[in-house]
Parts: sequence; structure tokens; C-alpha cells
Amino acid sequence: MARRSGRVLRDYPKLLVFPVIGGVSGIAFLATLFGGLFVAGSIFEEGGAALYGALFTAYLVETFVASFFSAALVSETREVLNGGEPSVRRGARTAWSHKLPLLAWSVIAAVIGVVIQLIESQDNTVARLLASVFAVAWGVMTYFVVPVIVFRDPSVRGMFEESARTFKNTWGESVGAMGAINIVTFVLALAGVAVAGGVFFLIPTAGGARLVLTVLIGGSAVVFGVLVGKTLTGVAKTALYIYATEDESPDYFEDMGFAEMGGDGKTARDAGVLGGRV
Repeated sequence: MARRSGRVLRDYPKLLVFPVIGGVSGIAFLATLFGGLFVAGSIFEEGGAALYGALFTAYLVETFVASFFSAALVSETREVLNGGEPSVRRGARTAWSHKLPLLAWSVIAAVIGVVIQLIESQDNTVARLLASVFAVAWGVMTYFVVPVIVFRDPSVRGMFEESARTFKNTWGESVGAMGAINIVTFVLALAGVAVAGGVFFLIPTAGGARLVLTVLIGGSAVVFGVLVGKTLTGVAKTALYIYATEDESPDYFEDMGFAEMGGDGKTARDAGVLGGRV
């Protein structure tokens, strides 16, 4: 899955634009929000409702921005898998047409994020363990939320039900894809760290200039690796969703043999037994 998703990205590097814009937008917002709070100072000292209100705002906007550009990536990935050419403008337009369900999803995700943070802040090992388990379950249940919103335009309840059902039907392939792409992302980020180390030890510039150059070059390499990983995740998730809902292997993934991995296609899926082997 990671290799074939990489082929899609290699042939259509424009898909990388969506995570880049989303990442820059998210970082700019967080810098503005928490920069202002840091200047105010008192909110971090007092904590309480004001701090969790700020966390809710951060979760909400970050989730919406990430989901918006993920929706654009998913829609244009499907265009590519159908033999078309990706378009940044069309992808943004498609995401904007689903702004309300994306906003509803972001609000719910922000509430859940604050609740998990509240539980994890308790001085209780059991509570923290439960919060971790719940966070994993939440991530699994909502893995396909964005494709569901883009391709199905469901109700709020429906987006969670269909996302969970799709993951259940393709859990073997989904877990395999997540694991492989996380490894690829880690390797790329590790390469960025190696580049940073090479810059630091090989460039003769002394003092702070060398440190700044190391951070800029190495940091850029790490960020690039993370963005590539996000793009590969979007591509793989789109391919899996198309297979799970349309019972066909899209372009670039024809030889994956999804049915052999997890069942017998539509009949097995309807019986509730599709998925489970990688």
C-alpha cells in the first residue's frame, strides 16, 4: 500500500500541496493563538476553564483545517485514481462544499479531545490508561470520516457509523497501510535528522549561524517527511475506501488483491466478514 501510494504521489506530486497548505495554516493559527496566550500569561498560570476553552478552540480550528485539506486531498486522489489530473482549486472547492459536515465533525472531535485531555490530566494511572484506550478506539472509529463526508455527505450520526463500518470491513488492510506508511514517515523523518547532523558537523561555519542553518535544513527535511507521510495516508485511505464501498481495486492498486486479503468481495462484506488479514 505504501509503495503504490508512493507511485501515485510520484506521478502526481501536486497532491502534496494540500498537506503543505493545511500544515502551514495550522501552524500559523496555533502560533497566533498560543502566542497571544503566552503574552497574556495568566491563563497558563490559572488554568481551569479558560485554559480548556483555549484548548477547545485549538482542537476545533486545527481539526477543521486538517480535515478541510484532507477532504481536498481525498477528492483529488479519487480524480487521479479515475484517470484524471489533480487540481488544487477544484479540490478546495469540493472541500468547501462539505464545510458544514466538516465543521460538525471538527466540533465533536474538539469536544472529545478536551475530554481526553481532562482525563489524562488526572493523577490516576487507571484514568490515563482508559483515556489512552479510548483515544485509540476513537481514532479507529473515525479513520474514514473524511472520505465518508466527501463521498457520501451523510448525517452526523451516519458519518461515524459508516466510518466505523468501513474500518471493520477493511481492518486488516487499513492497519497494514497505517503501519507501513508510519514506518515510511519515520524513516523520512530520521533521514531529516541525519541531514541535520551532517550539516552541523560538516559545515565549517562557527557559532549560532551553523546552529540556525542546521535547524532550518534539518527541520525542513523532517517536515517534508511528515508531509509526505500525510499525503501517502490520504492516498491509501482513498484507495481503501473505494474498494470497501465500490468493490473494485482502483488504478495503481489493481494487483493488490484486496478480496484475497480480506474476503470474497461484496458478498463477504455484506455478510460482515470482510477484512482481517494482511
